[in-house]
Formats: sequence, structure tokens, C-alpha cells
Amino acid sequence: MIVDLPSTTTKDVSKQLVRLRDESGAVALGRVMTLIIVTDEEGADDALEAATHASRQHPSRIIAVVTGNPRGKSRMDAQVRVGGEAGVSEIVILRLHGELSKHGASVVTPLLAADTPVVAWWPGAANDVASSPIGKLASRRITDASLAKDPRKALARRRADYAPGDTDMAWSRSTRWRGLLATALDLPPYEPVTSVTVTGASDSASSDLVAGWLAVRLKCPVRRARSRPGTGLVSVRMERASGPIDLVRPDRRTATLSQPGQPIRRLDLTRPGTAESLAEELGRLGEDDLYREALVRGLPMVSNVSVTASKAVASGAAPSPQKAARAARKRTTDGPDLTVKQLEEMPLPKGAPAESHRRKAKKAAAKAAATRKAAAKKAPAKKSAGKKATAKKSTR
Repeated sequence: MIVDLPSTTTKDVSKQLVRLRDESGAVALGRVMTLIIVTDEEGADDALEAATHASRQHPSRIIAVVTGNPRGKSRMDAQVRVGGEAGVSEIVILRLHGELSKHGASVVTPLLAADTPVVAWWPGAANDVASSPIGKLASRRITDASLAKDPRKALARRRADYAPGDTDMAWSRSTRWRGLLATALDLPPYEPVTSVTVTGASDSASSDLVAGWLAVRLKCPVRRARSRPGTGLVSVRMERASGPIDLVRPDRRTATLSQPGQPIRRLDLTRPGTAESLAEELGRLGEDDLYREALVRGLPMVSNVSVTASKAVASGAAPSPQKAARAARKRTTDGPDLTVKQLEEMPLPKGAPAESHRRKAKKAAAKAAATRKAAAKKAPAKKSAGKKATAKKSTR
């Protein structure tokens, strides 16, 4: 159910929300938080869609503060959604115009769900989030440095202004990478890592955060190599005495994991969508210590020497994405892909959604099983064809 309230007040919005809830039979007791979205008109629809999907795991009261033209007459246009259109949440959209657009926190405060934590999300550009009026209302603040014009400068700003409760979507998008790297180090031989090279796009905030995380955790030299913009996180090479551990994603979907004494494994490392990343962030309402360490302590430890991905590959510091892609294509259908059990038992960093991880594991294993089954059906056919040819020769 959707109700539009043009030129309204927060008091009228609150009354309408209660009335719609009573009429539709929606229950407010299941709301686990209030999610405030701070956006402009251009990004409002996409942000609301992602928040609605994420709320299926974390039922919330979603309040979207859409800032309009700061000039002109002060006015608030609102829309209330309850029921089918809002999924399992209650959605309040507040479009602020004129002088009122500068006072979003004052407008939002009367609409916060009682006795629930407040999370604020800036899906677009954000400045000084912790010290902003809405940021002060929230115990957790989510930004997305990847969407900034200069992601590295955005991360530097996040680092300078960091406050407990801050996090970034670029961090949650690296969860699978961090989990796989941690798992690889848990396998023999148990040797210390002597150096690391993280290769990723020059505009990849996730690559920088993974490099910072590895610098803190492994306490060894970590270097960043840059690939062309838009390629995302491409590879991580961790050098050890027995040989390197290479995690390479040449096509932004399928990755290969290789290390001495272990078969090459293919893995699904598709970049998670906004809704999935938001759901992961909403699963943690306290301070994310790992993100803080990677951002505040780790980034200054990373050597940001201006080296291209091709030069890093040529010098042997980074794996070749082309060779990794060829190795993946040469893999036989009965090769040692990760099974459901192996994927489910992988240790993930704090905050990773276990349920989502299990679904991905089952999907990946089912796909591998189907491929092997199809290959098995073709094999007997070739064998029988060979027998027929032999039989014809004997009759002659």
C-alpha cells in the first residue's frame, strides 16, 4: 500500500504510518533497526530497491531522505509504503526542498522506530559522515568509496574522519576474497608470507582495503599494482619459501586459486550487488574492528609505488591473468573444484553472511556436478562409436 503526502509534516507522516500499519495488518515488532538513506533524487530509486531486498534479511523501518533544490520555498513531500511494496519493512520517503533540505536530521528524528539501533547509509558521495547531523543519530554509518570520482581520495577522507561505527561497501565486496586468502594460508605448508602484491584497478577501493588488511595481518611488505580502471580487484600473490599463493580473477567472474602442492581450483568470485553488500553490512551493528585496522593502520603500510599490472607480471611480482584464464580453460571436468562441504567449511571474516555463503556454495557445487555429469554422458558415446568402427573393419 502506497500513500502520497504532498506538502506535509512529520506529524502527519507518523499518523499515516500508524493508520496504514493497522489497516494492512503489518506488525512493527519485527523491526530490528531504522535504516536512514541519505541520497539525491537521481540515486533514490536504486537505493530504495537495494534496501528493500536487504530488508528481507533485516526487517527495518527505512527512511529515505531525498534532498532536493535548496533554493525556493521550504517544503516536504512524503510517501509512505507498507505491505507488498515495502517487502517486510516500512518505507518512508521524505523529499526535502528549500531550507528544509539542510535539516534532514530534525525531520527524521520523530520518525525513528522506538528502541531500535539506527543505521545511516550514503549510497552516493559523502563527506564527514560521522560528524554530520544524521551521522550523529546512527550507531553505524555505511558509505561507498567505490562510487566516488576518486575512490582513493574518498578512502583517505574516510581514514582521516574515521569514527567507531564507520564502514564502507567496498570492504564488504571483498569478503569472499579475504575468506579465500585466509583459507589458503590454513593449508600446508605452514610458512610465513614474505611479501604480497595486490593487483587491482586504479579506481578499486576494495583492492586498497584488501592490501591494507593483508599488511596488518601478515606484517610483511605489501605492494599495490594498478590495472586499467573498471577491472576491479584482479589478483593477489602471497610469496612464501615454497612458492607463491595466487588468487587471480581475470574476467571479474571466475577466479583460480593455486599454491604449491595443491591442485588449481576454480571459484566463483562475481562482484556482489549493492543489495547483497548492504545486507552484509546490516548484519553487524557494532564496530567493525577488521575494517578499522585495514583502513586506519593498513593503508599507510601499503607501498603505492606507481607500477602497472603488466610490469608487475613481467617482474614476477604478480601472476598473469592470461595464464590463469588458460589454466582454468584447460581444467578437465572431473578436476578438483571445491565441493559444497569445502566451501561451507571455509572460514569467513567477521560479518560475512553465513546463509548467503551456503547458498553460493551449493550453487557452485551443483554447477560443477552438472558439468561432470554431462561429460560422463558423452564419454560412453565416444567409446561405443569406436567399437562400431572396429566391428566394421572385422566384417571387411
